[in-house]
Amino acid sequence: MSSKQGGKLKPLKQPKSGKKEYDEHDKELIQKKKDEEKALKELRSKASQKGSFGGAGLKKSGKK
Repeated sequence: MSSKQGGKLKPLKQPKSGKKEYDEHDKELIQKKKDEEKALKELRSKASQKGSFGGAGLKKSGKK
């Protein structure tokens, strides 16, 4: 007898891992990374409000 099962088989689901335990050093690194991302996000929003720097864009030489 042949089965009519076609296509890819779905992979078995992996069990969810438990919460990780962080020591003080790991917590400091995570907090520092979050602070840096927040600062970058603020800088990006400020830069988008001001527009482009210089405003000249690509310069053409004029030679042909």
